[in-house]
Amino acid sequence: MELEEIKINAQEAIAKADTIEQLQAVFRDYLGKKGLVAKTFQDFGSFALEQRKEIGAKINVIKKELEELYLAKEKQLQEKAVKQKAEQGSVDIALPAIKARPGTLHPITQTRRQAEEIFKSMGFEVAAGPEVETEWYNFDALNIPEWHPARDMWDTFWLRSNQKAEAKNQKPKVKTEGRLLLRTHTSPVQIRYMEKHQPPIKIIAPGRVFRYEATDASHEIQFYQIEGLMVDKDISVANFKAIIQGFFQKFFNNKMIKIRLRPSYFPFT
Repeated sequence: MELEEIKINAQEAIAKADTIEQLQAVFRDYLGKKGLVAKTFQDFGSFALEQRKEIGAKINVIKKELEELYLAKEKQLQEKAVKQKAEQGSVDIALPAIKARPGTLHPITQTRRQAEEIFKSMGFEVAAGPEVETEWYNFDALNIPEWHPARDMWDTFWLRSNQKAEAKNQKPKVKTEGRLLLRTHTSPVQIRYMEKHQPPIKIIAPGRVFRYEATDASHEIQFYQIEGLMVDKDISVANFKAIIQGFFQKFFNNKMIKIRLRPSYFPFT
């Protein structure tokens, strides 16, 4: 079938459609993935390159014209359907309403809120900080200067504005606090909190962090952490053990929990 013939037949079919269902059938026959317009591309292999360009452009023009005609007809039929429904009479208010399906909180949100409530019941304050951090708060203030080998443990997302400044041999806008990045841990929250508060301090810092890592079953480019900070007199590892054990006991519905403290090597601490 010739292109012009397809175009004329499609125009007539769109004009004759009286319902949305009929119009959708016309779309499938002519403009769908297996429609007549799409099938015209199947014969491209038998034409020379210049012919393919010319015919392809012509098909795209016809396709665009038919799509615009289809959308205009669709709008017309929708307005017609609304008008007909309104003319049929008033709505029966005695009919049962469509029940809304309530949403639920994401499991991560539920877990985070549960953890926060437990720590708050133990006297901790929930502290927060920005996810876009400075190099100073994320590294330097935590005794991880630029030359420190521990920085290799973090695959950091640096912000593009920093890269542009470096490419032009310009200094970043933030002069005293270094470059901007997506925080790699929630420890900057501790620094920001200690700048504004004096001991005793008893906080947790939950939040989202970012690492430029290859994703697998146990790694993702973003995840959540929750860490705590206690600064007071006579605080020891015994306090830490008691708090963690008490937390997990409440987290697992007051079951008796046994914990084990296992030594490990963290050069950045």
